[in-house]
Amino acid sequence: MEACPNDSFVLWRDPKVATAVVVQSGGGVVLGRRAIEPGYGLWCLPGGFVNADEDPAAAAARECLEEIGVEVELTGLLGVFHVAKTDASSMIGLAYLGRLKRGSAPRVGDEMLEVGVFPPDALPALAFPSHAAVLAEFVRSPAPQAAAAPLRGGAAARGATRPSPAPARPKPRSTR
Repeated sequence: MEACPNDSFVLWRDPKVATAVVVQSGGGVVLGRRAIEPGYGLWCLPGGFVNADEDPAAAAARECLEEIGVEVELTGLLGVFHVAKTDASSMIGLAYLGRLKRGSAPRVGDEMLEVGVFPPDALPALAFPSHAAVLAEFVRSPAPQAAAAPLRGGAAARGATRPSPAPARPKPRSTR
């Protein structure tokens, strides 16, 4: 944080919130090859920044439509990741699991040179280390094998996370 010595103004460098979606299709994962910097020509998961007052799950679905040209059903929250930056504010990455809507196929969006489906054990060079971390968690997680139902809104996305390591609160006892 930076503070002004003459008054109480504080400049907070809060992290940006971004999404990434592991879209499963035909036993593989949908990736796009970037047509923009950073990472021009490298592969990435569909995703991007959450806009002001936008539900993160809605942002993830919007980014899939923009980048891989297809509507997806989000089926779970894979994890929350800290993405450290040295040249900008850090990011909080929300990684979702998703699947293509029935009968749809990915196609090139405005920010991609091409799209492809890759087996998790044969991925191309990725644009971002954070996407490599997300895909490593995907491979480790039992979630890829689960036939999950689509998420419904922000509350459903929160319910899809793994249990917190915090101890459970005891149930209140009724007294008479």
